Amino acid sequence: MTFPSDLPGFQAFCDEQINPLLEQLFTPPHPDMQRLYQAMRYSVMNGGKRVRPLLVLASCLALGGKTANAIAPACAVELIHAYSLVHDDLPAMDDDALRRGQPTTHIAFDEASAILAGDALQTLAFEVLAEAELTPDSDAVRLQMISTLARAAGAAGMVGGQAIDLAATGQQISQEHLERMHRHKTGALISASVRLGALASGRADSKQLAALANYAEAIGLAFQVQDDILDVIGNTETLGKQQGSDSQHDKSTYPALLGLEQAQLYARQLHDQALHALQGFDDQARILRLLADYIVQRLH
Repeated sequence: MTFPSDLPGFQAFCDEQINPLLEQLFTPPHPDMQRLYQAMRYSVMNGGKRVRPLLVLASCLALGGKTANAIAPACAVELIHAYSLVHDDLPAMDDDALRRGQPTTHIAFDEASAILAGDALQTLAFEVLAEAELTPDSDAVRLQMISTLARAAGAAGMVGGQAIDLAATGQQISQEHLERMHRHKTGALISASVRLGALASGRADSKQLAALANYAEAIGLAFQVQDDILDVIGNTETLGKQQGSDSQHDKSTYPALLGLEQAQLYARQLHDQALHALQGFDDQARILRLLADYIVQRLH
């Protein structure tokens, strides 16, 4: 099968592969659950860059695997990402009213529906990974995938990073502290995405997994650095969320800690680290390289 060699083309290919599966997951089994499933669908299908699913498919492709085997893991990681955004936006957390240019889930529905939708999306991700018909790998590989995603999503990963973030609000913290927070809050799920794609390929050896882990760690941190930069230089319409919200919430950011120019330099350095990690891969890793470019060049 021939794959698009440009990022927009590969993004379109990714959407064509994962959106039908995502859509079929949001059919309520009973009319009484209609509002819950509407909130779940709203939270997942209301746009978004799909960076994490792209990383799953691109990592599988980089190792010469069949991308069909990566579709379910790509959907699973997007479900986890969507759940995290729904809960992060809640009044008890970041209290945001805008996400992807649309009202956040608790604004579009209500707070209770948003909590339940997030809960349901989280568990649905693991249901997808565990289902043999959706993830056509061995039981051992599916177990590795479930373990990878659970660790990245939980207290040792994303949730732990959010806890660090909440504890650091209003405080002056070091760069080391800030990076620890973001390696958990943002980087853990990005690293899991890359590893899930590698596992789906069925072809990854320990050396390749280590190289991909280095790549993922670099782009995961670069993603957050660029997010912080865009909160300063972006605008609400382009970002799809409130510009300057980090400052309004008194959060520690890379521009606040390093200055804008140094933060931009740091993002480029992380980009270079990511590309260096892929030196041992051939042109099948082209999309991974383009994703590294995109992460530090994006405007939203």
